[in-house]
Amino acid sequence: MFPNSILGRPPFTPNHQQHNNFFALSPPLYSHQQLIDAQYNFQNVDLSRAVTLQPLTYGTVSPIQTSTSPLFRGRKRISDEKTFPLDGKRQRFHSPHQEPTIINQIVPLSGDRRYSMPPLFHTHYVPDIVRCVPPLREIPLLEPREITLPEAKDKLSQQILELFETCQQQTSDLKKKELCRAQLQREIQLLFPQSRLFLVGSSLNGFGARSSDGDLCLVVKEEPVNQKTEARHILTLVHKHFCTRLSGYIERPQLIRAKVPIVKFRDKVSCVEFDLNVNNTVGIRNTFLLRTYAYLENRVRPLVLVIKKWASHHDINDASRGTLSSYSLVLMVLHYLQTLPEPILPSLQKIYPESFSTSVQLHLVHHTPCNVPPYLSKNESSLGDLLLGFLKYYATEFDWNTQMISVREAKAIPRPDDIEWRNKYICVEEPFDGTNTARAVHEKQKFDMIKDQFLKSWHRLKNKRDLNSVLPLRAATLKR
Repeated sequence: MFPNSILGRPPFTPNHQQHNNFFALSPPLYSHQQLIDAQYNFQNVDLSRAVTLQPLTYGTVSPIQTSTSPLFRGRKRISDEKTFPLDGKRQRFHSPHQEPTIINQIVPLSGDRRYSMPPLFHTHYVPDIVRCVPPLREIPLLEPREITLPEAKDKLSQQILELFETCQQQTSDLKKKELCRAQLQREIQLLFPQSRLFLVGSSLNGFGARSSDGDLCLVVKEEPVNQKTEARHILTLVHKHFCTRLSGYIERPQLIRAKVPIVKFRDKVSCVEFDLNVNNTVGIRNTFLLRTYAYLENRVRPLVLVIKKWASHHDINDASRGTLSSYSLVLMVLHYLQTLPEPILPSLQKIYPESFSTSVQLHLVHHTPCNVPPYLSKNESSLGDLLLGFLKYYATEFDWNTQMISVREAKAIPRPDDIEWRNKYICVEEPFDGTNTARAVHEKQKFDMIKDQFLKSWHRLKNKRDLNSVLPLRAATLKR
């Protein structure tokens, strides 16, 4: 797996890292001429370097056939026509310089009902510029770090815990996304040889569900790119590449020209929807900040998942339709847990400023989760009480007109008096770049709908103490 998913150990041994560290030796700026070269590369891709896609199986599902487009014939072994399951696909990476790298498995193993901290496993990394990402291959587990899930002593808490255990992202879900990311990186490197593709967002931050989409960040250089011009140009080339050479593997690719432009597409093999952006590197940083919060205290992940399910059920969890993004919702939950009379979470950026600083190089941000010990809170509130408290806090206590939600400061702070925050209905501070993650809520009607749902759900849940009163469990479970 690429370094963005290596948690708890350095990605390479020192000698190896000197030769293969993408971010330590930042690639040169992509000039206009180099973008033209990339377009030329797109038109003259050497098909002999392309990735061979075999029909894949995930778990016990029957093989999913992919196109036999010439793109994926590359160096296919004539004598090896078998279908390989994801957990045992062949190793095609050979080098005299192979060295073992210890990687953290991102989500709990299916069947580990009571433990949710991902254990460690080995894999191999091969120094090859185009095919630099090894396939996932699970090997005997080493040094598992386990966090016992909270006990549920009441009905509401039990419902929350059962929903979490049913709907949380599984190891197999992550492997599907990682396989697609690895193959796409090889393809995109035919256009931009020094680029790297990161899996970010809920897939890695610990708050993903089985139904979560995949978010990808294409990094072409460590410096920022102009999202209106340069990023759109790069994504236009990527989109064309998807439409022409990867049409048998990717379906419905769309170039969305938003403030941060993306390419949306669906992977036919894993059936996962993806959003791909260019150089939105704050997403890499906040992925690992949120991951650290996710495993800092054992009540955080179940609470976040049920709140995301609740918000989605009531149609207030869709930034494209003027409501709250999942990222904003997660920050709102973390903020609430930080502001309790007896906090359940601290501000990691205050306690560990060197670990969670924007000055930390991108190739090092994955180290931070393993450097932070579990947080021991004196607050013993149940999951049910915390869910009620969350709804009550935003329904009756938080001042939407004058306050800003800040996980960085672990408290509500006055809104800054500038254009980014002025006349905004909801203000949620992004912990690294200070922007408003809830800027999509720009209509009063949508804002009133969000506030009304907090208030109604709080009253219903307080009276019945049954999660079904605000979130039908059967429907939520089927959706996963």
